[in-house]
Amino acid sequence: MESPVVFVLLLVATTFTAGASFQIYASENPLPVGNNVTLSSKNPVTSGAWLFNNEIIVMIYPGGQITNDNWIKRVTFNLTTSSLTIMSLQLEDSGVYTLQGINSFRAQLSLSVQVPISNVSVRANATNLVEFNDTAVLMCSVLNGSSLSFVWLNGSSVVATGSMVQLSNGGATLTIVSVTRYDQGPFRCNASNGVSQEVSLPVLLNISYGPSNTTMMIMPMRSTYITGSNITLLCSADSLPPAKIQWMVDGMYLNQSGPQLQLQKVQTSNSGNYQCLFYNTVTLRSSSKSAMISILEPIGAVVVNNTGGPVILHERLTLHCEATGVVASYQWWRNGQPITTDNTTIIENMTLIILSVQLSDNGNYQCQAFNSVSNMTSSPYMVKVNYGPQMPTVMGPNMAKTGDNATFTCNASSNPTATYQWFFNDSLVANTSQYVTPLLTEEMSGTYTCMAFNNITGKNSTAYTMLTVLAPVTWAIIKIVGGQPIQNHTFTLTCEASGDVDSIIWMYGGSQLFAGNTRNFSMDRATLTFDPVMISDNGNYQCKASNPLSSSSSQNFTLEVLYGPQTPTIMGPNMAKAGDNATFSCYASSNPTASYQWFFNDSLVANTSQYVTPLLTKKMSGMYTCMAFNNITGKNSTAYTMLTVLAPVTWASIKIVGAQPILNHTFTLTCEASGDVDSIIWMYGGSQLFAGNTRNFSMDRATLTFDPVMISDNGNYQCKASNPLSSSSSQNFTLEVLYGPQTPTIMAPNMAKAGVNATFSCYASSNPTASYQWFFNDSLVANTSQYVTPLLTKKMSGTYTCMAFNNITGKNSTAYTMLTVLAPVSWASIKIVGAQPILNHTFTLTCEASGDVDSIIWMYGGSQLFAGNTRNFSMDRATLTFDPVMISDNGNYQCKASNPLSSSSSQNFTLEVLYGPQMPTIMGPNMAKAGENATFSCYASSNPTASYQWFFNDSLVANTSQYVTPLLTKEMSGTYTCMAFNNITGKNSTAYTMLTVFDPLKYVHIETPMTAAIAGNSYYLKCNVSGPAGVIYWMKNGEPLHEDNRTVFSMDKKTVTFNQIRQNDTGLYQCMAIYAGWNMTSAPYMLIVNCE
Repeated sequence: MESPVVFVLLLVATTFTAGASFQIYASENPLPVGNNVTLSSKNPVTSGAWLFNNEIIVMIYPGGQITNDNWIKRVTFNLTTSSLTIMSLQLEDSGVYTLQGINSFRAQLSLSVQVPISNVSVRANATNLVEFNDTAVLMCSVLNGSSLSFVWLNGSSVVATGSMVQLSNGGATLTIVSVTRYDQGPFRCNASNGVSQEVSLPVLLNISYGPSNTTMMIMPMRSTYITGSNITLLCSADSLPPAKIQWMVDGMYLNQSGPQLQLQKVQTSNSGNYQCLFYNTVTLRSSSKSAMISILEPIGAVVVNNTGGPVILHERLTLHCEATGVVASYQWWRNGQPITTDNTTIIENMTLIILSVQLSDNGNYQCQAFNSVSNMTSSPYMVKVNYGPQMPTVMGPNMAKTGDNATFTCNASSNPTATYQWFFNDSLVANTSQYVTPLLTEEMSGTYTCMAFNNITGKNSTAYTMLTVLAPVTWAIIKIVGGQPIQNHTFTLTCEASGDVDSIIWMYGGSQLFAGNTRNFSMDRATLTFDPVMISDNGNYQCKASNPLSSSSSQNFTLEVLYGPQTPTIMGPNMAKAGDNATFSCYASSNPTASYQWFFNDSLVANTSQYVTPLLTKKMSGMYTCMAFNNITGKNSTAYTMLTVLAPVTWASIKIVGAQPILNHTFTLTCEASGDVDSIIWMYGGSQLFAGNTRNFSMDRATLTFDPVMISDNGNYQCKASNPLSSSSSQNFTLEVLYGPQTPTIMAPNMAKAGVNATFSCYASSNPTASYQWFFNDSLVANTSQYVTPLLTKKMSGTYTCMAFNNITGKNSTAYTMLTVLAPVSWASIKIVGAQPILNHTFTLTCEASGDVDSIIWMYGGSQLFAGNTRNFSMDRATLTFDPVMISDNGNYQCKASNPLSSSSSQNFTLEVLYGPQMPTIMGPNMAKAGENATFSCYASSNPTASYQWFFNDSLVANTSQYVTPLLTKEMSGTYTCMAFNNITGKNSTAYTMLTVFDPLKYVHIETPMTAAIAGNSYYLKCNVSGPAGVIYWMKNGEPLHEDNRTVFSMDKKTVTFNQIRQNDTGLYQCMAIYAGWNMTSAPYMLIVNCE
């Protein structure tokens, strides 16, 4: 072997190849101090070296290696893989590691060893700051750690640097120039390196700001308010601490402070510019907000007046609206609808002018007056337009009957109502709107005139009507002219009537009759002529004579035309059975009715319309003739019918011809019957039977042959022999074909459980019935159609065969079935495989079961469970793996193992995933009084239940979830941190809360000057408070004391000064100090004001 010195010289003199394919890999990089690391390459080296910062660690030669004495106790070299393991790493082990192969490659890796970070904390130069005035400096310190980098968090957001936010000291110092209210925090420092990180506890900044974003809200919001309203003004501003608020109106201070100002039952004198003044006692900044309040009296009364005389059609109308109070605008209304200006209507503020009054202007007029707080509408003013009379309308008859009265009515539209006069042919006959004539005569026909007169307008208007007086029509009658109505002869009717007849109409069957081909009227329609008259003219006729005022209709005249006889109609049989009677009826249409005679083969047999024969014989077949005769017309008419007499069919029967019905042999039936048989039909199952492939009939259909007969031919057969007058059906002949046995049908299980019986049933169709045998694997086991096995064992799986045998045909037929015997599944159980169910770890369950198991299904919460993103089953589904297990997997699980014959479900396996603790929730105060206890409660969701520790400013103070502080002092203000810990998961989680402790109020009393209160002089009272004063309120006689132009409060309200004190200022005074929700009131001080 070469010496080490020679080897090093060779190594130095060697050239190396570098490339992306030659790399060194570290098992971990960076890594903490004290850990081990393995450096390896995918390319093993047989000749070369491992180096650290160009110092040789191991020299490698074929079959061996030499380790540097400085490293020999800390490194392990693997000759096969060329990997190098370094143990108990220190900071100084950081650097460049090189693997060199002679004449092969050179690869390098930079390894970083770092100290883990611990005890990260933040300190602020000051925590009580003023917005825009102060600069915040936060410093992050780390007790242990190397290669540090820092990230600052404001709440959950990373702090970004800018012109006002700067990082220094390697990021460990955060400086915020001119802080704003959004810089309160909580601020935390996240210190990290490649192997660890830690976040400090939070630091909160108390930043005073404002007042800004001032608002004034007025309720209710109005542009103008009506007197008597209640108004609430609310002022607010963004300010910390809350700003003090003082109220002013029109530049004068009000005796009111605080965010709310109430104005009750306001008057117009309360109008003005209201202003609230804001002052922050810490920032020493002030601001204001103002709003105008306008208050107005409501309108008192509104009346409409007409300045002219009566309202006349087409003349001018002027209406005035008179209102009390301040009016901004007017609205005119007619009948509830607004009036607008047009070419006939003018509205001039409070005046409405209609230039030319129309009838449509009638109605109720109202005026509505408005101002910004009220409106009022006048009572309706009724306008009625005077006009007329217009053209009269005359109502009355233009014709009337002699002996009647005629009534005429006249009406003309007019306001006021018109007076009336009636004239007949220019002679005055009445002074009323209605005129009733005396009993009329024909001389009273003429002109009737009505005149209407308006006494106010002095106008009149006339209209007339004409009356004609007529004699009435009182009766009408129809008479025959000439001969009687004989068919196809001329026949005439005439209508006679009384009175002034203007027209005659004829009616037929209730409807008006018009002229036709055979009907004609005379010119005056008094005569109706039929030329010729026909049977279709039969019916009821009337004539109606009339004039415009009256009419009269005749009685019905019934026309019946004489005719006939027509060709007779014969009703009777054309065939009849021997031994029966036959009845023949004859009828021929005729007026008057015809007489009748019957002839048999030209021999007279009857003189009536109906003929009944004697009992028939076959010789009485032949022709039967009817003759009808009209004695008046002397005419006759004949018709005939033919009769055939037949012997009846009385019985029928089916008989077998030849051999019995054997399957696939020829079989014949015949039908025998009595009487004159014309036809035979065969029936099968109640329906007619026709010839087919295997069925044939003889020519006379008396014989039915089956060639061959088949099982499908089984059933009930009948034959029916008949002629046109009679028939007879045979009794049912039941055909049953002899056959079989056919292939057996087996009813049996193909699977069964060991330890039970199996039942096999066999049936083969056969006539007569077959006998049976059962075989198991070719061994006879039963001689019946049903076979019940002994209690089954798995050895009894196999073939079960049934054989059916027909003793007559000598034939047999077999069938078989297979039986598989299975061991039942009797139990199933779920068990845990490996570790317990820890959140986000792998967790496995397995299902164990007895018997022949074919399948396993898993159930979750009663429903089947399927594989998912984090759930997987083994191939046989016996194992369920959660990768990882999650809280959502909690619940009841079952597995069900089964085969086709049995199954078993496991008991519920309840899965409860171990997790936590999650982020704790803290319940406790953020402010408390010195001298009291504060109670903090902490809860973090965890399984199993977490244990707890409380820290005050990083010092342990309790090992329970609830921490009750000792009696508080101001030094106990600060951060209270709860840490929850899970002993199984080894995890912890923290949350914190801030507590501010303040001194309580010890006493409050009123101080006064040494001098007495003299009326007219100035005097003051001072509220002396021991402890934080907060807000001061003053009371007099138990009621709040308000500022006015004589009573003035100091800015901190601790002093109230009376300018020119008066005797009515005498009373009991108290002051109240309020701080952080606590208050204390002084003892009453009796102020007595003395006269000068």
